[in-house]
Amino acid sequence: MEVSNRYLRFALAALATLLCVYLLGQLRGFLQDIWLVLKVLFIPFLAAMVVTYLLEPVVEVLVARRVPRGIAILIIYFTFILLVVVAAINYVPLVARQLTQLSNHLPHLVSQADAWIDELARRKQDLPEALRKGVENGLAQAEQKVTLMVSGLLSVLSGTVSFLFVAFIVPFLVYYMLKDMRAIGRALVGMFPAKHRDEVRTILAGVDLTLGKYVRGQLLVMIAVGILTYAGLLVIHMPYAILLALFLAIADIIPYIGPFIGATPALLLALSLGPQMVIKVLLVNAVVQQLEGNLISPQIMGHSLNLHPMAIVAALLVGGEIGGVLGLIVAVPLLAVLKVVWSETRKFHGQA
Repeated sequence: MEVSNRYLRFALAALATLLCVYLLGQLRGFLQDIWLVLKVLFIPFLAAMVVTYLLEPVVEVLVARRVPRGIAILIIYFTFILLVVVAAINYVPLVARQLTQLSNHLPHLVSQADAWIDELARRKQDLPEALRKGVENGLAQAEQKVTLMVSGLLSVLSGTVSFLFVAFIVPFLVYYMLKDMRAIGRALVGMFPAKHRDEVRTILAGVDLTLGKYVRGQLLVMIAVGILTYAGLLVIHMPYAILLALFLAIADIIPYIGPFIGATPALLLALSLGPQMVIKVLLVNAVVQQLEGNLISPQIMGHSLNLHPMAIVAALLVGGEIGGVLGLIVAVPLLAVLKVVWSETRKFHGQA
C-alpha cells in the first residue's frame, strides 16, 4: 500500500510538472514581455550582486581587522582600479592587435566560407533526393543564423549607451550592497510576521551561502579554463589565441552547452587553416574539458549545488526560452536558490 502511494505521488508530481511546463509555454509571450521590462532593472542589480559576492570575503577580512566597513570598501575599490589599469596596460594592446588582425583576415574567411557554400550548392544535385533536401534546409538555416548573428551584433553595438550606464551605476550599487548587506537582510526579515522570521532568516542565510559559493567558484573555473585554453592554443600555434580563449572562458559560465558554444569560433577559424589545425583545436578543447570536468570543477565547486543533471538541463531549456543568453546564465543559480528555499521550508514545516 505504501509503495502504491509513493508511485501515485510520483505520478501526480510528474503530471503537475508537465502542466506547469505547458502553462509556461502558453504564457511564453507574456513572460517575455515582462522580461523585457524587468531586464532594465535586473541586469545592473545582477552585475552588482556578482561583484558583491566576489568582494565580500575581502571586505570581511578587513572588517575583522577593525577597518571600518566603508573604508574597507574604498580600499578594495582603489586596489581593483589599480589591477584593472595594470591589466589594461599589459593586455589591452595585445587584444586590440589581435582584433585588428582578425578584422583584416575576416574578408578572407568570409570568401572561403562562400566558396565552400557555393561548392556544396553546386554538388547537391548529385545527391539523393532526401539528402539534397536536407542540404538545402541546412543552407537556408545557416543563412538565417548568420543574419540573426549580424542583427544581434548590431543590437549590441546600438546598446553601447545602455552598457556605459550599467557600468557607471554598478559600482555605486556594489558599494551600498557591501556596506548595508546586513541591514538589507534585517529589513527583509522584518517584512514577515514574527513567527516566520527564524524560517526566513535561515532561508536567506542558505541562499546567501549557495550564491556566494557558486559565483566565486564559477569565476575561478572560468579563469582556469581560459588560462588552460590559451596555453593549449599557443602550443599548437593557433592565431588569435587570447581572443578565442577569452570567448571560451566567458561561454563556460553556461553549464554543459557553454564549452561547445565557446569552442565554435576556434573550430570555424581552424577550418580555414586546414584539417590538421581542426584536429589540434579539438584535442585542446577535449583535454581542457576533461580537466575541467574531472579536476578543476570538483576541486573548486565541489558538490555545493547538489543538483541533478536532468534538473540543470530542464532549467537551461526554460531559462534559454524565456531570457535568451542571460536566462541560460541565471537558470542554474536560480534553480539552486529555489532548491534551498524548498528544502529549508520543508525542514521547518517538518519540525513544526
